[in-house]
Amino acid sequence: MDDMASMTAVASFAGLPIEDPNSLVDVRTPVPELRPRDVLVRVMAVSVNPVDVKTRATLPKSDTPVILGFDAAGTVEAVGAQVSSFAVGDEVWYAGDIGRQGSNAEFEAVDERIVARKPTTLSFADAAALPLTTITAWEALFDRFELTENSQGTLLVLGAAGGVGSILIQLARALTKLKVIGTASRDDSRRWATSMGADDVIDHHHLREEALAAAPDGIDYLFSPHTAGNVETYAAIMRPFGHITAIDEPPNLNLLPLKDKSITWHWEFMFTRSKFETPDMVEQQRLLTRTAQLVDDGVLRTTATRTIDDFTAHGLREAHEAVESGRMTGKVTVHR
Repeated sequence: MDDMASMTAVASFAGLPIEDPNSLVDVRTPVPELRPRDVLVRVMAVSVNPVDVKTRATLPKSDTPVILGFDAAGTVEAVGAQVSSFAVGDEVWYAGDIGRQGSNAEFEAVDERIVARKPTTLSFADAAALPLTTITAWEALFDRFELTENSQGTLLVLGAAGGVGSILIQLARALTKLKVIGTASRDDSRRWATSMGADDVIDHHHLREEALAAAPDGIDYLFSPHTAGNVETYAAIMRPFGHITAIDEPPNLNLLPLKDKSITWHWEFMFTRSKFETPDMVEQQRLLTRTAQLVDDGVLRTTATRTIDDFTAHGLREAHEAVESGRMTGKVTVHR
């Protein structure tokens, strides 16, 4: 590929409300240069996650375009000198790297160790819904909680109809022996959580009462995307020596209520491996490969519920608006 080639992309120059047409704009920018272990992907579809919205809204002013986007599915266009996993033409999916330009572009350079072949049974759009939430859910279940196929007990998934909750429920049902309880308050989100495989769905507005009714002996494992104001309730509903994994960052977090029961608190940040290039960085490739096989075997299904056929600033603003509404069930994707 010509080193001087340029590409289309959707970028931001400052953190602006999504209603502002300048919050996301169409630009032309150079095609990214490849590092030795990079693949260059022609991006066919992306999804928008809460982290995309948060990143966009808090961007400092920049004279150069900042390309957002993490989730992507596409086709390998070129490979770096040391790439061994992929060849030109391979269809892939991945969730990217928080320290590099993102997926809302015609092409993206991404390290092969966090890329895998996409499920053959899914379209690019349906595949793009899954990588970031799958990595988050997988690492929470199997790295933080250290669950196995023989693990038993009760798992409580807050935000069960959201992107991470939707895949976390499916993975727990498919790969452990846990009873899975989800939280949801609207009728459509309750139905969705049940369709994902939740054994029981309770209302997070009445978390303490309904969790103890559903699991009188207490919760063994709890996944928390909405921690603020909930720690004392967690302490009440968890079993002694239970485990909590959180993905948010509430201000002034106080974990002391958990001490009496010796409850373990874990953080899950799916970009840790790529940010620090940890020795086990390739685990993300492996788990995405395993997930693709589970999808193709009919064990897991896409969590995409809305697809926007407009890979431009206009289409991505529409997707950001949907995620910002806080009423999304499943995931929104944008494709070419």
